[in-house]
Amino acid sequence: MAGTFELFQDEGTSFVFRLKAPDGEVVAVSAQFSDKASAVEGIHAIRECAGTGLITDLCPSNPHDAVVEKPGAA
Repeated sequence: MAGTFELFQDEGTSFVFRLKAPDGEVVAVSAQFSDKASAVEGIHAIRECAGTGLITDLCPSNPHDAVVEKPGAA
């Protein structure tokens, strides 16, 4: 089952979206958008590039904290 994008207005007048995993866990929250159309465009951009996005590790080197990505993991 796929995740779900939830589009909403925050406490102010900005539009925000969050991505929820199938189990309901929030896995990402967007920046604020000034209008709904821009937020929807943001969702489309995430959908288009997220599946092919590479990981760039900007963390300091520490062999004790190494993370190994498993083949086929998304």
